[in-house]
Amino acid sequence: MFDVIIAGCGPTGAMLAAELRLHDVRVLVLEKETEPVSFVRIVGLHIRSIELMAMRGLLERILERGRQRPAAGFFAAINKPAPEGLDSAYAYLLGIPQPVIVHLLEEHAIELGAQVRHGCAVADLEQDDDGVTVELADGEQLRARYLVGCDGGRSTVRKLLGVGFPGEPSRTETLMGEMEVGVPPEEIAAKVAEMRETDKRFSLGPAGVGVYRVVVPTAGVSDRAVPPTLEDFRQQLRTIAGTDFGVHSPRWLSRFGDATRLADRYRVGRVLLAGDAAHIHPPIGGQGLNLGVQDAFNLGWKLAAQVRGWAPGTLLDTYQAERQPVAEDVLDNTRAQMELLSTGPGPQAVRRLLTELMDFDEVNRHLLEKITGIGIRYDFGAGPDLLGRRLRDIDVKQGHLYGLLHRGRGLLLDRTERLTVGGWSDRVDYLADPTAVLDVPGVLLRPDGHVAWIGDDQPDLDDHLSRWFGKPAN
Repeated sequence: MFDVIIAGCGPTGAMLAAELRLHDVRVLVLEKETEPVSFVRIVGLHIRSIELMAMRGLLERILERGRQRPAAGFFAAINKPAPEGLDSAYAYLLGIPQPVIVHLLEEHAIELGAQVRHGCAVADLEQDDDGVTVELADGEQLRARYLVGCDGGRSTVRKLLGVGFPGEPSRTETLMGEMEVGVPPEEIAAKVAEMRETDKRFSLGPAGVGVYRVVVPTAGVSDRAVPPTLEDFRQQLRTIAGTDFGVHSPRWLSRFGDATRLADRYRVGRVLLAGDAAHIHPPIGGQGLNLGVQDAFNLGWKLAAQVRGWAPGTLLDTYQAERQPVAEDVLDNTRAQMELLSTGPGPQAVRRLLTELMDFDEVNRHLLEKITGIGIRYDFGAGPDLLGRRLRDIDVKQGHLYGLLHRGRGLLLDRTERLTVGGWSDRVDYLADPTAVLDVPGVLLRPDGHVAWIGDDQPDLDDHLSRWFGKPAN
């Protein structure tokens, strides 16, 4: 019997498995696909996700395979430079091929002891007071204390649970692929510059030697289960741009819509949902993968605490309470961005107005922090603005703060040198550092890096240690 079975070994599932293994939870990951995806789509890790990778000691290996780009131009593709003084040591976008980040995160989970089985699809589930029985497509039955569906927007787990997935179906569709072209680069550049004046959803740019990435909107919505053909691209390019650029020899072809949906619930008994299984939205702003990875970071230590037996009674419920509002905000900002990409005169007028407003630092900063995840503040009750926010990677006497979070434990950073974690030392680390670059006497960090307490009063600290980390061991 496993402690947790995870359906889906994409970025969310692999990250969740690794987080659970940091706490010695027995994890099995089931991935229905036998081979990695054949196409090499480039995805972007935003600032908050890069911070999380640094917290777990993963950033160096990911940087080796990615490419750093400026942290700007995310919101509705409005090209404004990033504001100065962003509150992060990692204020950039990291572009990386999707199969590479999936492989690195799966490799990380396996190194920590997670079991991963490919070619295994969940067909049915049944839960009781003690656990969940998972039936695979081949009839095999597995047993675990908890099951987490990280199996994408068409989640089998979510459907088996009967969890509602309200929202809007796709109204528009976009073709995306990589292929060679038959015209000179200068001709492409001129036509793209002309097109981008009126249609921000269109792009055609280099993706390697002799290869271009093509993104072209379509007039209607097709069956996403049916892959597009090269002729579909040629026809739509001629319709939109007046030329098909002589495209040929495709590497991969795909289509995506702008459906926007959010699960009614993230948890039903011993079964939970994370990543695209809980929310889908248009890819504008590149938030999807990041939202899922951040779900995993929020859920991992809480579910591990439940399994290990020290979780406070309502801790696991805070997963939905904290992450569902974040997803709601992402859905809303992607809805707004899609409207701003419309070629209609009304949306274009609003776009021009917002472009002017983004010249104000406060507006530009607010939108960038929203897209990149560094503006998130969980509701932990009344307190200073820092309460509920993540703490940046500040310098401490042992190097960098995030280097102290590799084990996925809580951390008390004490500038007074008078506080203690006492009976919670098996779950919370302690660092006395009066020189830490921090304008408060002490902070308690959760394993996901969010500030759970601020102050210098030991009894008050003990109350918050109990709130987040359960009863002391002694």
